[in-house]
Parts: sequence; structure tokens; C-alpha cells
Amino acid sequence: MRIKALHGGFFMPEQKRDYYEILGLQKGASEDEIKKAYRKLAKESHPDLHPGDKNAEARFKELNEAYEILSDSAKRAQYDQFGHAGVDPNFGAGGFQGGFSGFGGFGEDIDLGSIFESFFGGTFSSGGRRNAPQRGDSIRSSLLLTFEEAAFGCEKEIEIQRVEVCGRCGGAGTAGGDAPPTCTVCRGTGQVRTTRQTPLGAFSSTTSCGTCGGRGHMMKDPCPECRGGGLSRRKMSLTVKVPAGVDDGQTVSLRGQGNAGRNGGPSGDVLVDIGVRQHHIFARDGTSVHCDFPVTFAEAALGAELEVPTLDGRVKYNMPECTQNGTAFRLRGKGIPHLNGSGRGDHFVHISVEIPRNLSKKQKTMVQEFESALHDGNYPGRKGFFDKVK
Repeated sequence: MRIKALHGGFFMPEQKRDYYEILGLQKGASEDEIKKAYRKLAKESHPDLHPGDKNAEARFKELNEAYEILSDSAKRAQYDQFGHAGVDPNFGAGGFQGGFSGFGGFGEDIDLGSIFESFFGGTFSSGGRRNAPQRGDSIRSSLLLTFEEAAFGCEKEIEIQRVEVCGRCGGAGTAGGDAPPTCTVCRGTGQVRTTRQTPLGAFSSTTSCGTCGGRGHMMKDPCPECRGGGLSRRKMSLTVKVPAGVDDGQTVSLRGQGNAGRNGGPSGDVLVDIGVRQHHIFARDGTSVHCDFPVTFAEAALGAELEVPTLDGRVKYNMPECTQNGTAFRLRGKGIPHLNGSGRGDHFVHISVEIPRNLSKKQKTMVQEFESALHDGNYPGRKGFFDKVK
């Protein structure tokens, strides 16, 4: 990647916010801290929760971009070392190209590879053979689902920025789309082997080819769109098939839908992190659904036919007489479907006996008369407690 020298320094063409700042973290944060911060902010800033905010989508994309880089150890290392340039898809795609002609001129092209050569000797390489097939990077995105969407599955559209084979040159990297000529020095391998004689004997070493920058070919007329890297970034939509039973914090993978690989390598994946909104009456525990159901004192004492809300709609349940507060009834097979399996969990109805409030004088008298008609046998729990106290 070529950049411009400005009065002896460098400037980048695009300024972005610091990824750590976006997540509210300090550099050096742990993987667990990064994940927790992202999940918290993703739920708070999802565009679905801010329908009137025109900037919500941009902030959410910025958040996803920060997490995509910092959650990947390799990308994070590049970012920590080189900043945003280190995670640019075309940074070093064609090697650090061209010759180095000094720092003197204003606006002069600088070859970073040659700078490293001047300090360390040999040819600077980002590691390994540059012309070897490399798998594309994975892309992270997120989805915020309703309780029901997570339970029964759904299809959702997401937008991503994906690195693809350059449409102008077909991945060749040349302006005309033709395959660049093979390097005559390394013969297309991208590496050269040198042997040095020392007092201790002959030592051989393999380094990246200095003539072609480790690419294996000579890039004399680079494509203006991809700058010789053979790849370009494009915005696109993908359909995510969310399986039934997915839970908050889980990830749905779209295999091979990520960034394109280099030199014939396979594409990466799209990793969609799932967030689930809280339900107003249901709570989830694995594949079980729990629901508090209020009943009157008379219903609990005499029994009643209840219409219990479930994920499948209202279900009738005959509550027996003398049901105590806190009793849980099980409705089998009315819970969450098992993820990637058959069958469903259960629905648990937790009975909450509501004591009447704001009693009139007449109502209080009736309750007192009712209480007077009862005896210890009607309150076995209370009697047992005081027997233990004695």
C-alpha cells in the first residue's frame, strides 16, 4: 500500500474513530471485556430500538466494524500496530510496491517495504508467501430478534460491507485484466533462497523476493479500482436463516459469505451475533418458558379453569382447589424448540395468589367472619411452623 509523505510524515486518506473508543474500552482489553461491551452496546443501539434516529444505523455499523476487528486476534494485532491502515483490505495486498526514493520530497511516494529493508536488511514480508492461497477474513454482524422470532426461527436481511474479487480486473490486479507477468527472479514463487558462507559454515535463508515484493509477478500497470490488490469492497444484503430455538448470545454462521480469499483461497464466513429482546410476560431458561400467572384468593382456594398464555396462544388449564402461592404447573411441549433437533421444552406456569386490596368495612367484616370459621387444620403449614418454634 502506498501513502504520501507530507513534510516528512504520513497521513491517511480516511480518518475513523478509534475502535476501542467506540466500544468504551482501553487498549489491551481482554477478549471477554470486548465481547461483553459489544453485546451491551449492540442491544442498546440497535436501529430497531431507535426508529426516529437517522444516525442509528451508522452508529450500529460502526459498532459492528469495531467488534469485527477487535474480536479477531490477527486483525486486532494488525490494528494495534498499524491502526486503520492495518485492517484495510488492500493494505499490503500487492505488497509494499514500488521503489524508495527518500523522504525529501513533498507529496512523494514512499515504499514502506523499503523502509523496513533499510533498517533490518532483506525484504519485509507480512509473513509467509504472499502468493500462497489465503482464506478470506470473516465478517461480524448482529441481529436483534423478538422472543417469538428466536423461539420459532425466521429469515432476516442484513447489510454488510464485503471484500470481493475486483469487478473491473477480475482479480488480476492489472488495469487491462490480464495476468501480470511472472517475476523472472523468483520464477513466481515469491521467495528467494540465499546462502552465506560464515566461519561456522554455510547458512541458507529464504526471504520474500525483493524484486516483486513477494507477489511472484510484476505489477507494472495496477488496476485503478483495486490498486493492484485484485479485491474491492462492496455493500450488499444477505438473507440470514435463523434456526428455531436460537438463544441470546449465540452466533449464526453463513459459511463462505465473508471476505474473498487471496490467490485462489476460500472466502471467509459471516458471523451473525444474536440478541433477543426481553418478553413482557415470558422468561426463558434453556428450552423452558416461565410465566407468572396471578389468581384471586377464591380461585386458588376453590380451583378454577385458567386461560394461560403460551407461545402457541392461550391454553386452558384446570387449576385444582387449595393451590398454594408459588405453585408451578407444567405444560409439556409448549416451550422453546430444541435448537437443530426435534421436540420442544416445557412451559411452566407459576401461580401468584393476589391478596385483595382497598377492602371496604363490609368486606373486612366478611373476611373476619370467614377467618373465624377456619381452624388449624386449614393451615397445616402455619401450624407446623409454630410447632417447630415451640
